[in-house]
Amino acid sequence: MTTAAIIVAAGRGQRAGGGIPKQWRALAGRRVADWTIDRFRGQVDHIVLVLSEEDQKAWAEFEGSDLILAKGGHDRAGSVRSGLSALRSLAVQRVLIHDVARPCVQKQTIQQVLTALDTYPAAAPGLAVTDALWTGDGVLVTGMQDRTGLFAAQTPQGFHYDAIFAAHAAHPGGAADDVEVARAAGLDTAIVPGDADNIKITRPEDFIRVERILGKAMDVRLGNGYDVHRFGDGDHVILCGIKMPHDRGLQGHSDADVGMHAVTDAIYGALAQGDIGQHFPPSDPQWKGAASKIFLRHAVELARKMGYQISNVDCTLVCEYPKIGPHAPSMRDEMARIMGLRADQVSVKATTSERLGFTGRSEGIAALATACLVKS
Repeated sequence: MTTAAIIVAAGRGQRAGGGIPKQWRALAGRRVADWTIDRFRGQVDHIVLVLSEEDQKAWAEFEGSDLILAKGGHDRAGSVRSGLSALRSLAVQRVLIHDVARPCVQKQTIQQVLTALDTYPAAAPGLAVTDALWTGDGVLVTGMQDRTGLFAAQTPQGFHYDAIFAAHAAHPGGAADDVEVARAAGLDTAIVPGDADNIKITRPEDFIRVERILGKAMDVRLGNGYDVHRFGDGDHVILCGIKMPHDRGLQGHSDADVGMHAVTDAIYGALAQGDIGQHFPPSDPQWKGAASKIFLRHAVELARKMGYQISNVDCTLVCEYPKIGPHAPSMRDEMARIMGLRADQVSVKATTSERLGFTGRSEGIAALATACLVKS
């Protein structure tokens, strides 16, 4: 059963303050949108991010990533229709529609909505209203409202894809959410348990509460990696994925990319999952001369399967030659590309050992790396 999530991120969010749309504001060390997107990774087959045409920086950043990008509409319904259309050729059977401003949604909630779609054409999380409800004129209480049978709606709201596509195409507009669109088309909508922490950022004070929620649930891990390769015959080295001319090459069972090996081991270390040698034994001939990006991608995918996102990595290369500085930006970009990270989440730098030890004698290159992983 092919599933997709549409994350609606084209709004301007002026009530939240901050001078920029709330989805791009910093929150617990990342942006709101980054938290929200990662909640759906590993839960669905495709993720559509609906962006405003004004967010040119975001378009450039996510172009070529694992996300499908769609242009926002004049209102939320238009943005949802755009996201649905972006999935038209992918044979999606089920789709989740989620507000980007709900970064605290739990994977359990996502799964409950998907499970409900086994029985119903639509499903959404809702919180039963427990507080007394008043009516008022803005100054004085004018009456009471019975709360029996009332629920506060949340997202993600899930649907059978063809049904919600047709429902949106037929709806005249002005719906409060996608459940209203579905009900107008006669689709029965199941209520699954909502989560009090799955709040929508609307006002400036909401950032404080959401940051507290994310901090409470956060599992942060650090891993260290260290690798060494000696020089031998050759006319180039490969460091952090970049081929550099040199009068000698690095020796190793694979392509001997010492920097990438150190980063890979740092990720494995943070996961308490051993090292490269345990996952790709040098005694196995299939890995002879293998590109080290195979190992790195395996470590990154393992982290995601275990529920972790890579917050940042830092790699230091230790050598006298070749000179790393001119190539460091390309190395950073290539490492970020392989790991699916932004360039500002990856650091590649170099130092010498003041001509001391085996690196000082230009007998080889060493690399040290640290990786920070976050589960929330």
